[in-house]
Amino acid sequence: MSLFRDDGIVLRTQKLGEADRIITVLTRGHGRVRAVARGVRRTKSKFGARLEPFSHVDVQFFSRGSELIGRGLPLCTQTETIAAYGQGIVSDYARYTAGTAMLETAERFTDHEGEPNVQQYLLLVGGLRTLASGEHASGLVLDAFLLRSLAVGGYAPSFGDCAKCGMPGPNRFFSVGSGGVVCGECRVPGSVVPSPEALRLLGALLTGDWATADAAESRHAREGTGLVSAYLHWHLERGLRSLRYVDRTDKVAPPRASPQAPPRASPGAPPGPVEGPRPAQPEPS
Repeated sequence: MSLFRDDGIVLRTQKLGEADRIITVLTRGHGRVRAVARGVRRTKSKFGARLEPFSHVDVQFFSRGSELIGRGLPLCTQTETIAAYGQGIVSDYARYTAGTAMLETAERFTDHEGEPNVQQYLLLVGGLRTLASGEHASGLVLDAFLLRSLAVGGYAPSFGDCAKCGMPGPNRFFSVGSGGVVCGECRVPGSVVPSPEALRLLGALLTGDWATADAAESRHAREGTGLVSAYLHWHLERGLRSLRYVDRTDKVAPPRASPQAPPRASPGAPPGPVEGPRPAQPEPS
């Protein structure tokens, strides 16, 4: 019998019996872990509300063997909240759908339980923190998370140099199977010709250049989203179920208009009419 303590993000929960749940947590030191939380569905549960998706928690596991991942599922015996990102995510539909896709992506990129993936864990924590804060459009945050998850998994796309021969960019053609943009000589059948602005946006999302990403137009953002979805589907061999429900209405936040001062009257011009209270209308007899 052993106790293990780690911090992680709750990816999803499943009902078990009448009052229990199976929780899936992406932890820092033990990778993806599935554990049983007993009694968390009762109204008097002390830590049931802490084990909800999007929650960043410090959790303690109890295992009957010497290893956390064994024949049976470990028990979740104690939980402390580090950050409740769900409060800022579930209140907005666009953020909620984007966050759900991020959780599913993190689970798909950690196929084997018990294998640490610190980069994916830190990427998910940072992505949920940014999504909950509302600093950037939820669609841009999701696309940035998908691109960086692909890079962490070894499938980083190229948006500048040719993905095959390394010819310096910019290059016109984009091939999902080739790994990104390709030059004219390396072009393969099925390649598309995206706009330079869309490729520049995707490169900014991959590198974290949010000044360039926030200034992108909606049509270029939609075009980049299609390329990201196709690239992700190619390498995962099947798409994400939650990706079809993502709300992209707030893809790019509109620029804030600067207040304009009223026009100044020219010298010698007669003063304009002054609006005052309207006289009361007589009631019909």
